[in-house]
Amino acid sequence: MKHLYLDHAASTPVHPEVAKVMMEVMTGQYGNASSVHAFGRAAKRTVSGARDRIAASLGCLPDELVFTGGGTESDNLALFGIAAGRAGQGGHIITTAVEHHAVLHACEELECQGFRVTYLPVDSHGRIRIQDLEEAITPDTFLISVMYGNNEVGTLQPIEEIGTLAREHGIVFHVDAVQVLGSVPISCKELPVDLMSFSSHKINGPQGVGALYVRKGVALQPRAFGGLQEKKRRAGTENMAGIAGFAKAMEIAAASIEERRAHDLELRKVFLDRLEACAGAAHFVVNGDPEHFLPHIVNISFPETDTETLLMNLDMEGIAAASGSACTSGSLEISHVLQAMKLSEDVLRSAVRFSFGLGNTTEEMEYTADKIGTILGRLRNRH
Repeated sequence: MKHLYLDHAASTPVHPEVAKVMMEVMTGQYGNASSVHAFGRAAKRTVSGARDRIAASLGCLPDELVFTGGGTESDNLALFGIAAGRAGQGGHIITTAVEHHAVLHACEELECQGFRVTYLPVDSHGRIRIQDLEEAITPDTFLISVMYGNNEVGTLQPIEEIGTLAREHGIVFHVDAVQVLGSVPISCKELPVDLMSFSSHKINGPQGVGALYVRKGVALQPRAFGGLQEKKRRAGTENMAGIAGFAKAMEIAAASIEERRAHDLELRKVFLDRLEACAGAAHFVVNGDPEHFLPHIVNISFPETDTETLLMNLDMEGIAAASGSACTSGSLEISHVLQAMKLSEDVLRSAVRFSFGLGNTTEEMEYTADKIGTILGRLRNRH
């Protein structure tokens, strides 16, 4: 039986060159980058060199990057780090109804601390309306947080328009760019963005390491205390091997971004064309924006069945896909992203996310589509 991994939006396989770099660091270096002796200085050079290379790929200054333990911490540091500067003053935050839970749950906590939060609605494709954002801004709005590309349906938000509007009103703008890294060219100095979150394991780097871009001049309060690392913005000994791996993954991703996009678009087209041929266009619905989308994410609903049934059948065929849902206590929870898009009930309860990347082939996409056609046919015959 074949084993196909089509869940790259969750985490990606580590690139062999990344693993090699990390192994060299783990077996050859063990100093602490904060130590002043030769071992510490060597560690510091490793961390600083990685920071320089990542910053060059992202179009920002090395000092504008704060290393974190991943995308969730980056999102939390951005939101709580900005809000902490308004302690006792309160204020208004704007985000969207389709954010990653790292932002949504942080915003819920900030509401408990006395801040007001507006959750912008989206259209049926998962995209916000600039007019809604304009109308939501109030005199005490101090922070806007909008994800660049959605991790469930792949919809891209109008980041430049949002950032321009935020600048006009003097509002700090944070972008969760975790899912677009490696898929969309990013230049922090050219985008009207103040903070941007990234994660290594979405670009064939290691898990457990990420970064937060903090534009020079933005006042960010630390959330972790106990050391002077990261220019006092994030205390704790740096994950040296992880950071070195992140830098190598960034280097590879930046050099192959156009090639990857073309490959992902081809995989997507082959998959959807074959699915239409073997399952029939009337038997599935593609969710998300048809124009503004990440090519490596395809969210599809199969109204004749349900998410759990299809995922279980795919898993038995050796195909790993995902839902945008969280399985808790044996009950499948409908995706908050799809709910915000106000899709019909049969589309909501039957959505599956397929996401691809390093190692996937057109033959695998055809194989997956064929298996889906067989599974759907089998389920129809049961009824």
